[in-house]
Amino acid sequence: MISPELKTLLIVAFLIAIVWNLGAGLYYMLTDKGESKRTVNALTKRIAISVVLILLLVLSIKMGWIVPHGVGSNPG
Repeated sequence: MISPELKTLLIVAFLIAIVWNLGAGLYYMLTDKGESKRTVNALTKRIAISVVLILLLVLSIKMGWIVPHGVGSNPG
């Protein structure tokens, strides 16, 4: 079984990669002035990473690795 800290670290790493590619897309959009496809490539990577993260979360919930809970719910 994966420790809760490792699960959190994995999700945070995905989120950092998503934000990084979003920032790269913005940077390329401002600097390239439409001369290259770097903006499209960065944003495509961001979408792919986001989809992988969502699928990983759904799989984790289905397998019982992550137990979802309501925001502010009282477990008792």
